[in-house]
Amino acid sequence: KKEIKTMKPKDCIFFQLVKAGQGAARFWAQKVAELNVTAVQAMVLGFLYDKDRVSSKELGDRTLLDSATLTGIIDRLETVELLIREQNPKDRRAIVVTLTDEGRKIGENLKELMIEANREFLIDFKDEEEVVLRGFLDRIRAGNG
Repeated sequence: KKEIKTMKPKDCIFFQLVKAGQGAARFWAQKVAELNVTAVQAMVLGFLYDKDRVSSKELGDRTLLDSATLTGIIDRLETVELLIREQNPKDRRAIVVTLTDEGRKIGENLKELMIEANREFLIDFKDEEEVVLRGFLDRIRAGNG
């Protein structure tokens, strides 16, 4: 292979992935803005809507967020009364995170919004292209995760 001394942004995979991620995050943030939550808060609420009353560790495992980041998100969502923390009856050192009624309403809206947003975001992709793209992203995450 020829030695590369300079690289254009379009040839740099890291640049391409960062820009694609930024575009996706901006797109999702605009979709959830009407619910008065951030993009990451919306993902956490969506995961809780799918399975509520979970330990913060389980929620962290499902969201792939580190403990410090997740704690900050839980703090903010608790402040705006979308979820509550309770002591885990099975382990006094752990907490259980539970949606409030308002959090559940937003979660229900998010479920539909997420399906719509995914469809809209990938509108220019044929079904088989979407499958390939998701496969590539899974491989990148698995190999570098």
